[in-house]
Amino acid sequence: MRANRHPRAAWALLLGLTFAFLAPTAWADDPPPPPAPAPTPSVPAIGRAWPVGTRPVILRGWEPPATVYARGHRGVDLAAPPGTPVRAVAAGRVSFAGRVAGKPVVSVELPDTGAPPLRTTYEPVRPAVTKGEEVEAGQVIGSAEPTGSHCSAPCVHWGLLRGDTYLDPLTLLPPWLLHRGPSRLLPVLGVPLP
Repeated sequence: MRANRHPRAAWALLLGLTFAFLAPTAWADDPPPPPAPAPTPSVPAIGRAWPVGTRPVILRGWEPPATVYARGHRGVDLAAPPGTPVRAVAAGRVSFAGRVAGKPVVSVELPDTGAPPLRTTYEPVRPAVTKGEEVEAGQVIGSAEPTGSHCSAPCVHWGLLRGDTYLDPLTLLPPWLLHRGPSRLLPVLGVPLP
């Protein structure tokens, strides 16, 4: 008779045991769960100048590869006729100025940007600087070469790396430099007319 007095309690106990039995458990021989994806390294918007011109045409944007060796575009191609001055985007130290696989390249390491520090690359660029030289933002570091580019039109390929990881170089530019619109005149109030 006692068993009939509390049918709800017995039913709840039975359900609780059933769910506990059916609940997934981790066994010693189960593979560990996949690791969480690594966070995208942060890039400070320290750029103070475009590499070429004041607002160059972007011929091809950054397309991150799915894996280290996968297809992608590891930089940004900026329209630049041969002879165009190429400027350092931010202050730094020239870490390389020479040829890589037959292409003239300039690379600038950016201090105080983490470990390892960020590094910008510019190609094909005839160097006007030497390895170890300190450069300021906007300083001319070379000129666009007529050959050695992978673009269909004359361009400068601008890259950004942290160690061996390629990043989007446009993230170096602050919004005011990326999206600069036309100047707007505001009304002047309280000034007497002549």
